[in-house]
Amino acid sequence: MDYGLLAQQLEALSEGEPSWLPLLSNASALLAENLDDINWAGFYLAMPLDDGTPELVLGPFQGKVACTHIAWGRGVCGTSAASDTVQRVEDVHAFAGHIACDSASNSEIVIPLHRDGAVWGVLDIDSPSLARFSAEDEDGLVRFARILEEALASTR
Repeated sequence: MDYGLLAQQLEALSEGEPSWLPLLSNASALLAENLDDINWAGFYLAMPLDDGTPELVLGPFQGKVACTHIAWGRGVCGTSAASDTVQRVEDVHAFAGHIACDSASNSEIVIPLHRDGAVWGVLDIDSPSLARFSAEDEDGLVRFARILEEALASTR
């Protein structure tokens, strides 16, 4: 995968975009179109519950129907958001508390997205293969996420 080219494509798509919704929609389509051996690529966004506790809510994505709400700290996405760390999981079935939105998914990478100094959401990518995501994938996707963060900083 040429992550340099993917980054350039994302930069071109995000240039001057004033809204986060089309930005994330195109970013998920770009990932789905360019990454081999994946079955889901998209975003979960941090939203407060009535008591102020954050949860993750489904955002733009490419793939099968997905879980719509994920508790902060639960599953791979919730763990990534709560700990503000990348989660690269070789076998999701061995991950304690994994949420099986699609039973065909076997590995996953989740990268926190930040806005105004806080976790704003996560980029989530699933694969039907075990150990699909390498350290090189992680580096390239973290770069992708940082470009998104820069673009998100100026969106409404």
